[in-house]
Amino acid sequence: MSENTPFFILIRPQMGENIGGAARAMLNFALNRMRLVSPRDGWPNPKAVAMASGAAGQVLDHAGVFATTAEAIADCDFVFATTARGRELTKPIYTPEAAMAEARARIAQGQKVGVMFGPERTGLENDDIIRANAIITVPVNPEFYSLNLAQAVLLLSYEFGRQGSDAPAIDPGLAGSEPATALEVEKLGDHYEERLDQAGFFFPETKAPMMKRNLRNMWSRFGLTRADVQTLHGALRQLMRGRD
Repeated sequence: MSENTPFFILIRPQMGENIGGAARAMLNFALNRMRLVSPRDGWPNPKAVAMASGAAGQVLDHAGVFATTAEAIADCDFVFATTARGRELTKPIYTPEAAMAEARARIAQGQKVGVMFGPERTGLENDDIIRANAIITVPVNPEFYSLNLAQAVLLLSYEFGRQGSDAPAIDPGLAGSEPATALEVEKLGDHYEERLDQAGFFFPETKAPMMKRNLRNMWSRFGLTRADVQTLHGALRQLMRGRD
């Protein structure tokens, strides 16, 4: 089990399906440290195993089972409580993004971090929340703030995983394609400018310099690959065939 991830602690979970769904959500983002506090239907739970699918062996089989919240968090250095409602308890309130950034920083220092999730019907009780160092509140619709247990686990799992990922925020989808060099783009511009000039495109003459600058800017803005440049050269040659 990875020691560089938080413990996700399900407090008195009621449905095996939700435990299994939470396990799947965790493993989607390489988290496998689950703890259970007094699951309603006992443990192990065949419904949880069925729902967890491939995550059963890596998450559920290693889940710690505890009788009380205090026992489940006893070795944790810092604990978050997830709750959608204000409980009139004076504690720092984090967004999921800020909470998982804090978790990563503390884990990097060698601390153990726990994240508590409440039972499906009621959420965490005050007696659970008072044991936490901080609260995580998801900025959901205030008129419908209830999150399914597995959904809440997925959201926090994603946020923790996202912050440790090297994946770019936007993938241009050009894997395996070589970008065109500045010289190749320049020669493409020369080719089109020459042919458009022959076709009388740059009219009236007073606007020709501006029109040429716009075209040059367009080519550089496109982020062309070498294959793109070759295709555009070929298309222009085909259009002009028989006209020379």
